[in-house]
Amino acid sequence: MQRTVQAALDVAQHLKRAERLAQRLGIPLAETGEALKNLPQNRAPTAADWKTLSAQWSRSLDERINQLIALRDRLNGCIGCGCLSMEHCPLRNQGDVLGKRGPGAHLLDEP
Repeated sequence: MQRTVQAALDVAQHLKRAERLAQRLGIPLAETGEALKNLPQNRAPTAADWKTLSAQWSRSLDERINQLIALRDRLNGCIGCGCLSMEHCPLRNQGDVLGKRGPGAHLLDEP
């Protein structure tokens, strides 16, 4: 019985470490919870388990990195906020297509 308790504590420690790693990587809490559900609950994760988990997180991080790069590259241009302060802003046209979506920086949400 003691061995079972210790094994459960070891698994809990592994999951806690994975949770802290995800926090440091900036992985959203909901995404972390979903990923940790895929780890074994009755034993310590193997190298293969970690490889699967890290592949998920790598894809998520790559997506966020690409979004941040796009944001950085658009900082000097129109972001679709509706201010009409720029000469070359797509919102200066009669159609004001983005204005139909409501207020906000719509172009920042697009790839």
